[in-house]
Amino acid sequence: MSLQRQASRFLVVGSTTVAIDMAVYTLLLWLGAAVMPAKATGFVAGTVFAYFANRMWTFGGARGGVQTVLRFLGVYLLALVINVALNNGVILLAGTGPWSMAAAFLVATGASACFNFVGMRHFAFSGERP
Repeated sequence: MSLQRQASRFLVVGSTTVAIDMAVYTLLLWLGAAVMPAKATGFVAGTVFAYFANRMWTFGGARGGVQTVLRFLGVYLLALVINVALNNGVILLAGTGPWSMAAAFLVATGASACFNFVGMRHFAFSGERP
């Protein structure tokens, strides 16, 4: 499958992942859950969706299994570290004004999404196809 097709599918899956995270988080808050457990549950729900959607659709039915899950989680964890570190770094450099906060979010999200795509394409889901 072409790089362009994979990247397009990755954007669809990523957008849907964020929507699932937000929907679960919002629903749990509405039902009276505390913020941290609600956010953690939303993130996990999105991550589970991202694993299966990326494995089966974005990267053409890559093999599953424990090793694939561990590689996927490793990529996701590093992407999270990159996201938080860049967000914090931009805020430290640019301040906490509304434009700075938006820029920090965009830089962090863009960089971690690029890392995530490359990591999934070349590491998490790079094995043989069934």
